[in-house]
Formats: sequence, structure tokens, C-alpha cells
Amino acid sequence: MNFTQKAWNIFNESIGHYHQFNDVNKTIENPYDESQLIEHLLYKKNWIDTVQWHLEDIIRDPNIDPVEALKLKRWIDKSNQERTDMVEYVDSWFLQQNAGVEVKTGAKINTESPAWAIDRYSILSLKVYHMQEEATRADASEEHKTQCQNKLNILLEQHKDLSTAIEELLEDISAGRKYMKVYKQMKMYNDEDLNPVLYKNK
Repeated sequence: MNFTQKAWNIFNESIGHYHQFNDVNKTIENPYDESQLIEHLLYKKNWIDTVQWHLEDIIRDPNIDPVEALKLKRWIDKSNQERTDMVEYVDSWFLQQNAGVEVKTGAKINTESPAWAIDRYSILSLKVYHMQEEATRADASEEHKTQCQNKLNILLEQHKDLSTAIEELLEDISAGRKYMKVYKQMKMYNDEDLNPVLYKNK
């Protein structure tokens, strides 16, 4: 089994576990301990994405209480930071895996790191899951289900293409044809020293 197949299976395992409860307050029960580091990280990454997916649905309720909406917005901000942290952990794992690779002369850096591609892959797994739900929803019109099935077909094609692209990137890195760097995201809006709204109120 290649890396993307493993990741896709773990992402769908996480999504399936979440939807047994369908509750954003459900605490993660990661079936992979830290001795299975990459599996542990991939599961946790997708769980964060899955909870945030549903938070984004909830906050769009036109009748939501404004105070509750602000709490959710801050929760989403916190989730975004956790998501970014998880991407950096996954990239650190990739760096460690390829620490002994001799980078070839003329090797190029990719536009995004492997973990940021995996981030898109995790979100894609959620799109596929929920579009499949809509394409088969019993109370939906046939027109709705047909439109969603057409969108699902495109998402499945994207899954195939993104899987191929990620595998090629990982192969290029392991062969020294490409190299990677991990840049800390340096988000400013959560930093009391960098967000002017925060540091002016210290």
C-alpha cells in the first residue's frame, strides 16, 4: 500500500468514527498511538478537519445567536492554528524520513510541501464523503441528487489526480530530484506581539 492509499484509508476511518456521534464536542479517540507516528498524525489531522467542517456548517445558520457565533468563530480560529501545527508535524516527519537522501545537482523545490498537499487531500476526503451523502439523500429531489453525483464524479477524479501528484512528489524527494523545506507559517492574527488589535490592548 502506498502513502496516499494509507492516508485516504485513515482519513475515512476518522470521518466514519466522527459520524458515529456527529457531535463537534466529541473528544478524539485516536486508535493509533505515537509509536505509529505518521498514522497518529494523519488521524488527528483529519479529525481536526472534520470537526472544523461541521463548525463551518453550524456558524452559517442564519438564525444563530450572535454570542454563540462569536464563540464558534474563536473556536474555528483555534482549530485553524491546530490544523497548521499538524501540517508542520507531518512535514517534520517527511523531513526525518528523507534526512539521508542526497539531493541531486539541479534539484528543485516544489510549490508546496508534502504535508500541505496532504492537507488538501484530507479536505478532499471530507468533500467526497459529504457529496456522496447528498447524492444519495433520500429526501432530496432527483435533480439535486443528479447534480451532486456529477460533482462527486469530479471529486473522485480529483482524488485520482491528487493521489498521483502526491506520490510523484514523494518519489522525487526520496530520489533527490526535489527537496523540501519546512517554513513555520508565522501566523500573525493570534500573536499578541504582531496583531495590532491585540498588542494595543495589552
